[in-house]
Amino acid sequence: MVTDALIEHRREIADLKQRIKNRRLQMIGLYGTPIAVVPVLLAWAGLKVFRWLHVDTPGAINGIFGGTVFVLGALSAAQMLMEFSSLWGLWEDRKTPVRELRLELSLAEERHILEARRRTPPPMDRQASYGERMSGEVARLRKESRHYRRMHLAMQWLLFFGSASISAVTAWYDPPQPAKGILIALGFTVTVITAAAGYFKPRERSFNLQQTADNIEQHSTALELGIAPYNLIEEGRNLELFATTVEGLRAEQRMREQQLDQPQQGQQQVI
Repeated sequence: MVTDALIEHRREIADLKQRIKNRRLQMIGLYGTPIAVVPVLLAWAGLKVFRWLHVDTPGAINGIFGGTVFVLGALSAAQMLMEFSSLWGLWEDRKTPVRELRLELSLAEERHILEARRRTPPPMDRQASYGERMSGEVARLRKESRHYRRMHLAMQWLLFFGSASISAVTAWYDPPQPAKGILIALGFTVTVITAAAGYFKPRERSFNLQQTADNIEQHSTALELGIAPYNLIEEGRNLELFATTVEGLRAEQRMREQQLDQPQQGQQQVI
């Protein structure tokens, strides 16, 4: 009964968070689509004035801009109907401000906290539940590690190709006047990627996440097999030690992330 009540509260909170995301997208589309028509019309008029002032605008240009305006107008009308008409009923929270949904979310989170405090299970049960959740935490850390590893590899390959292309284009065009624009673009790309790799440090982030995931998995396996340091006679002591150790590993991971987010001078001061 206690578990079902807490699960129901969490389900309500997750549902409200999703509704807030959906409502934000709805508001962006509702007000952004009509606004997007304005720059399209200005671009159409600007081309007419500066490019084809004394002649007819090509039919292809008129078709592209006219079709874009028609599509944006149709989308805007459809969204207006879904927002202000009850005939379709496709939008769950139509005419509902985002701040009202946020208030509902805050109240739901408060109810969840109060219910959890009122029906708090014993420490041993919470520790056992904590151990069961670690598989999901390990999967999350490894997923983020793969993300940063792929980002690092993509940046490195772009740097390889960019640097090689600069040398190749320079050697092909001598003097490099016909390919000046290409060289500028390649040099700009290499500079931006180098700066981004130095700022975001995806390789270091991937290594830290993978290391934390491996350490947590090692402790989870030791707890499951009952080997050192989780070979104590009392199961409660093993669970308490496991929770303390894993929280320490997670705190170290957060500290490393904060050090990576700091400037180089700040990192040296922290170290």
